[in-house]
Amino acid sequence: MRMRKKRHGSERLLALSSLLYPKCDENWISSADVYKNDRPLKLEVGCGKGEFITKLSLRDTEFNYIALERISDVAVCAVEKYASSRGLGNLGANGGWLNPDGELYKDGNIWDIPHDLRGNVRFIVDDANNVVSKIPDNTLAEIIANFSDPWARKCKQEKRRLTNPTLLEHYRRILKEDGVFSFKTDNDDLFDYTVEMLPGCGFEIVYMTRDLHNSEIAESNIVTEYENNFSSKGINIKMLRAKPNKNYVAEFVE
Repeated sequence: MRMRKKRHGSERLLALSSLLYPKCDENWISSADVYKNDRPLKLEVGCGKGEFITKLSLRDTEFNYIALERISDVAVCAVEKYASSRGLGNLGANGGWLNPDGELYKDGNIWDIPHDLRGNVRFIVDDANNVVSKIPDNTLAEIIANFSDPWARKCKQEKRRLTNPTLLEHYRRILKEDGVFSFKTDNDDLFDYTVEMLPGCGFEIVYMTRDLHNSEIAESNIVTEYENNFSSKGINIKMLRAKPNKNYVAEFVE
């Protein structure tokens, strides 16, 4: 289902742009400069409306996070959800962002959020290919892809999947040697496709389940409303973790 366009979405995103990861046209800006600390960095590819990354960042505070979302009308929901979870205010009654001091930011005004209040997540609104191609080698502790669009094979759209070979090659390159790629989906075809693609792109699958909610790691799984909707209909949630194969030699990356 297509996301309904958000009223004043661009202005709302601009008001909270202090929570965006700085854009880089050429050289990647280091996370140490962005977060002002050296905590390990994780990336969620396709963060949607931000429920998962918000819960994860509050639970696992020893990491920094980048939440990547391609669609700006979806990303603004994620940024606002995260800001609210950090006690940074809420949407104003007549539009704009209302901070805890009662100041309203709208019509292109930007709230320069104090750095110590920004927390451990920064958002990027862009295409995954554009972002991962700029991240340096051996940068990330984990890449997370949850419930991404399956892009049906019969329509020859599998190249748009977030687990296509080109992206997987980049994921392997930008993960640290002991880094992890975590993947979760309700879609059987996308899961089978990902399992098939990973070994040829330099990954070794170290954990896999086709029934996450009845698995040994169910207790540690963060369940979002989106995930629960599928599970409540009797659809099993599939999940895997993979690590870079140390013996893999890449042939090329597009």
